[in-house]
Order: sequence, then C-alpha cells, then structure tokens
Amino acid sequence: MAGVTLPSDWWHLTVALALGLLVGLERERNAHRTAGSRTFGIAGLLGGVAAAVSPYAVAAVILASGLVAAAGYRHSDDDEPGATTEIALVAVTALGALSWSSPSLAVGATVAVALLLWAKGPIHHFARELVSDADVRDALTFFVAAFVVLPLLPDSDLGPYGALNLRKIWLIVVLLTATGWVGYVASRALGARRGLAITGLAGGFVSASATTGAMARRARDPGVRREALASAVLASVSTLVLLTVICWYVSTEVLRALAPSLALGALALLATAAILLLRPSPPMATTDEAPDDEPPPRPFALGPAVLLALVLTVALLVGRWGADTFGAGGAIVVSGLAGLADAHAGALAAAQLAASGQISVTTAVWAIGAALASNTVLKCVLATAAGGVSIGVRYTALMVVPIVAFAVPLLLVTR
Repeated sequence: MAGVTLPSDWWHLTVALALGLLVGLERERNAHRTAGSRTFGIAGLLGGVAAAVSPYAVAAVILASGLVAAAGYRHSDDDEPGATTEIALVAVTALGALSWSSPSLAVGATVAVALLLWAKGPIHHFARELVSDADVRDALTFFVAAFVVLPLLPDSDLGPYGALNLRKIWLIVVLLTATGWVGYVASRALGARRGLAITGLAGGFVSASATTGAMARRARDPGVRREALASAVLASVSTLVLLTVICWYVSTEVLRALAPSLALGALALLATAAILLLRPSPPMATTDEAPDDEPPPRPFALGPAVLLALVLTVALLVGRWGADTFGAGGAIVVSGLAGLADAHAGALAAAQLAASGQISVTTAVWAIGAALASNTVLKCVLATAAGGVSIGVRYTALMVVPIVAFAVPLLLVTR
C-alpha cells in the first residue's frame, strides 16, 4: 500500500466500511440470510482496501464477491429466491472500491441502492398495480426519443433565418415531457380520487389549457367544485415550471429577468389553490359525467410530442420573421399570438431571439408576458365553455391575484 497517507486514507476506508454496514443493516432487517450487516460491511471494506492496492486487486475482490453471492443464491432455501441481495453484495464491494477515489459519489450511490432495497413494497405495488401497458409503451417511446432520436438529430442552425436547430427543438420536447412525468407518477401513486390537485398539476405539464377545460367541466359538480377549481389553478403552475425550464435552457439572462415574476406568480397560484383545498366542498355524489377515477393525461405519446415539436418550430420561424420584419413590436405581437396555441411556443421564440441578440432581454420578457397573457385569456374562455358562465367567472376571479403577482415584478424589471 505504497503512498498511503494518514488520516485521509483511513477516512476513505471508514466510508467504505460505513456504506457496507448501511446496506447490510437494511438487508438484515428484511431477514435475508445470504448476507447480513457484517458480511456487507466486510465486503465494502475489502473493496476499499483493494482500491488502495491496485486495480487488479479490485477486480479480484469483485470477482470473489460475485462467487460468494452466486453460492449463497444457489443454496438459498427461499421458496421464490431473488437475486437482489446477491447483486447488492457485489455492488457494495464495487462501491467500497469507489470510495477510495470518490467517497462522495460512493456515498450517493450507496444511498440510492439502500433506498431501492428499502422501497421493495412500494415499487412492486406501483409496477404491478398502477402502471398500465400504455404507460410502459409511453416510457419505451420516451427513451427512444431521448436516447436514440435526439443524438441523431443535427446540432446546427437550419432553415430561414437560421431559426431551426432540430436537436435543440427536440431537446425542449424531451425536457418538457420528462418534467411532466414527475406529476404523472405522483398522480398515479395517489390516485385521481384522492389526488385531484396532483392530477391537475400533472395534466398541466401535458396541456394546461386542456386541463383547465377538463377541470372546469368537473367543477360543474358542486361536490368537487372547490377541488376541481384548485386543480385548474394548479395547471397554470405547470405552465410556469415549464417556462422556467425553457428559459434556463435557452437564455439564462431572460430567466434572471423573469425570475421574480415566475416566483411570485407561482406562489400566488399555490396559495389560491391551497385556500380552495382547505375549504372542501360539501359532500355530494358526483355526476356520471366525470368519474373520480379518471387518470391524468399521459405525459408522453408520440403524436402529441410531434405536434408540440411542430408548434415550437412554427413559433420560432414566425417569431424570427416578425422580429426581422417589424422589429421588437413584431416579436411581442407574434409571441402573443403563439400563446393562443401554446404559451411555451411563444416563450421559446422570444428567448431564442434574445439569445441570438436579435431582440433585447427586455423585449423578450415583454414577449413572454404577452404569450402568457393570451394563454391565460384562452384558459378563461375554455373554463367558461366547459363549465358554464358561473364556473368561468369563478376561475377568472381566482386568476386575478396570480396575474397581478406576475405582472407587478415584470413592470418593475422592465422600467
């Protein structure tokens, strides 16, 4: 062990032992007799010692750990033996070796392993009871879109005005979709009946306008009126979250200028929804028009993803044309019109123009504000059309404070 210094190397070995004990304690609590806390602790420590000796020693120790795990699996007396503990033993040995060169990374990976082992019940329940065949197809399609299609797209400016970068456009689609998965998984885990608010938040990642209309329709039932209106309000939170993702990726300067408005607008929306949810509607039987167990919209399907890419492409082209033909005012008008179709399309066009230097950051902020304003008007119209005049008026009134909370910082920043 030439070159060993104290006390840092002893610290690395201590980390290797500790991460083995962490996983071992979890396994022993679950009555796994193939390997317990002592075995896992020794495996982690051996990995650390081997890394201090040479890479060949690491390979030998991992191989020996695999042989021990295989022997334990073969002699297991469980009726339905699984290989999870055995694989975890090999992983702990490798993580012990990793702790010698990168202890922070090894600890993080060990925590992830321990969480996966601990969450066996919830994970199995989610996979067997909550995930449908359509969800699996969507997940596979998403991975193809993100890890097969995206790397193949050219990363260069194409088309009129050089406005089209196919890889960046598709990456925006992938980012928006990945964000939507968080809300979708939460809604499926909680159930639409108990998690109507989460359903609205998840649906907002797919289409906030469509979700607003759907929740307004649900609000026609007095028994779930407050919950449905809160869900419609939360759909707009998703709009601001996705807008933050777009600005973060395209132009951090635009994001910094918009940050106060985004933060206050989101807080106002959350507060409005919380007030509604804290005062539940009187218990009444729901109508047959809107079943409580209706799942949230799926966050990824090929058709909507392609449609979103087309909308973003058209918005970029029209935005560049408007800025080139009519100047800053044209960019604001075009973004406002794009917001009638999708708020993110108008925002993307404005942020791209600011990033390329064709318009100022202030103009881009106003253009994004125009896109959000026109999209909010569209949501109010959809709420009225789906829920009736009474529901439309209620929804519009609920949006007044969030609109003011978003607009005031915008006015101050752009003075």
